[in-house]
Formats: sequence, structure tokens, C-alpha cells
Amino acid sequence: MFKHLLVPTDGSALSEAAIQMTVTLAAENGAKVTGLHVIPEFHLLAYGTEMIADNEEQIIQAARQRADDYLGVIKRAAAQAGVECNTVALNRAHPYEAIISVAAKQDCDLIVMASHGRSGMRAFLLGSETQKVLTHSQIPVLVVRQSTPTDSKTAPP
Repeated sequence: MFKHLLVPTDGSALSEAAIQMTVTLAAENGAKVTGLHVIPEFHLLAYGTEMIADNEEQIIQAARQRADDYLGVIKRAAAQAGVECNTVALNRAHPYEAIISVAAKQDCDLIVMASHGRSGMRAFLLGSETQKVLTHSQIPVLVVRQSTPTDSKTAPP
């Protein structure tokens, strides 16, 4: 059914649930996986340019290390399941654009991503990368949501 799945990660526990689902789907379908972490573009407000020069390289290096750590989770999960996996880390101001672009360039036929379930003002202020991908992607998207205690309850007969 699916041959190539893209799974973006932000390092959260919910992203790890999406990773596990992706690897399981890939193993069941004989598909490969591409893991993606989008590193935010460097922006820093400072009083002087010397402050930026002193901190920019440290901040960029820390962001790259986090990307390696997050993508390492995907690599390990895929290896354990015997699934072919490659990873991509790139800088982009808008993660949803990077997700859609990488999925198209890698010829992925499914994007599996987490939704943090923000609603109301938090969703408006923080935005939803998942919602933006759903809105703009031509590639199917499987959304992994955080389960709540009521999700596991069954309705009475």
C-alpha cells in the first residue's frame, strides 16, 4: 500500500508515538521511512552585534545536536524493526513548508505526524504545523493524536 513514509519530529513524546506508528506501518507494508527535523532559523534580539556573534554559533550547534538526537530516535526505531530509513535535518522558518517540500522531493506517499491537540487561543497564537500540512499537502497525512482517558473507554452496549 505505502512505499515511503515521512515522519517529522520535534522531539516530543507525541512525536515518538508518531515515529512508532510510522515504523510499524512501514514494516507491515515493506516501506521505507524518512525522518525529518526542521531546525528553526536563527533569530536573536540583542543590544549589540557582539552579543549575536558570541552566541550565534553556540545556538546553531545546540540546534544541530538536538536534530541529531531527535533523528537518532527514528533511526533506532527503524533499525529495530528492520525498516530502511534515512533522515533529513534542515533550517526553515516555516516547518510545514519543509515537511511538504521534503515529502515531495523524497517521493513519499504518506506523511505521519503528531498533533499536539491545541485548541482555541493557544492554537490561534501558536499555530498548528499539522493543520498547515493538512491544508497544503497533496500527499495523504496520517495524524497521530494524544489519547485521553475517555478515548480508551468503550460505549455501553
